[in-house]
Amino acid sequence: MPPTRYLFIVPLSCVILFIAFYVLSFGREQSFQLNNKETSLLTQACAAFSEGKTPFLWRHKLRIQEQASCRDYLAQGHYVSTPLSAEEAAFPLAYAMVVHKDFGTFERLFRAVYAPQNVYCVHVDRKADPDFQRAVERLLRCFPNAFAASRREPVVYGGVSRLQADLHCLADLAGSAVPWRYVLNTCGQDFPLRTNLEIVRYLKGLRGRNITPGVLPPVHAVPRTRYVHREHLAKEASYVIRTAALKAPAPHNLTIYFGSAYVALTRPFVDFVLHDPRAVDLLRWSQDTFSPDEHFWVTLNRIPGRTLPRACAI
Repeated sequence: MPPTRYLFIVPLSCVILFIAFYVLSFGREQSFQLNNKETSLLTQACAAFSEGKTPFLWRHKLRIQEQASCRDYLAQGHYVSTPLSAEEAAFPLAYAMVVHKDFGTFERLFRAVYAPQNVYCVHVDRKADPDFQRAVERLLRCFPNAFAASRREPVVYGGVSRLQADLHCLADLAGSAVPWRYVLNTCGQDFPLRTNLEIVRYLKGLRGRNITPGVLPPVHAVPRTRYVHREHLAKEASYVIRTAALKAPAPHNLTIYFGSAYVALTRPFVDFVLHDPRAVDLLRWSQDTFSPDEHFWVTLNRIPGRTLPRACAI
C-alpha cells in the first residue's frame, strides 16, 4: 500500500472510532464531552492503527489485536504447550463443545480443559451473535488441535437440534487423526472440577465403559417421548411445542431410558452411535421428541447384548 494512502487511512479510522464512541456512549445525552478514560481509549485505538494493529471494542473495553498474535496470546493466557505427563500424552481426550454466548466464559472453559495432546470440536449456534462467532473463530485459529464443527445447527433448547450439534462434532472427531480414547461433551457455561490428569486417570479406571447415567423414565419424563414435539424457531424466541399427537413405539423394540445429556463416550461407542442401524433409527425416531439428548445416549448404551461394554452407572 502506498505510504500516502496509509497516512490517509489512519486519521479516517480514528474519525470512525470517534463517531462509534459518540453513538455507543453519548448518543442519548444532551451534551457531549469525553472523560479521561474515553480519551485514553481513543488514543490507544489511533496508535494501534498507526502501528498496523487492529483495535476492537469488547464489552466497552478496547482490545488491540495484532496480526499473527497467537503466540503472544497463548503465552499471556498461560496455555499448556506440551503434555504435562507421559500418562496424559498416551491417553488423549476429545471434547465436543456446544456454545452460543458469553465468549469470556467459554474462553475460560477452553483454557481450563486445553491440553496439546487432546482434540477439540466447537459447535457455535447458528443463531449466535456475529461478534461472538468471530471471536470463537479467532480463538480456534490459534490451535492446531481445535476446530469448528463442519455442520452447524440453529440450536433450540429441548429440541433435537441440541443433540444434532453434539453429533456433528462427534462425526468430525471420529475422523480425527488424534488417537483420542474418550470424548466428553460440554456447553459453553461448564467448568471442570478436575485437572486433565485426574480426568484421564478416572476414565482409565472405567476400562472401556461409557458414562451415561440414567434410569427408566420417571412419570414426569414419559410425555417427552410419548407425544410429538416440534421445534419453533423465530427471531423473538425459540422453543419446543408439545402436540396432542401420539408417537409410534421406539424402533427395534428399544427400551427408552432417561438420563444425563452430558456423557463420556469411548471411540468405539461413537462409531456405534454414528453407524449402527439401531442408533440411526433411534435418532430418526427422536427427531420429534422433547430433549432427546436426555434419552439418546443412555438408551443406546443399555441395549441388551450389544457387543460394546455396557453402561457405567456413575
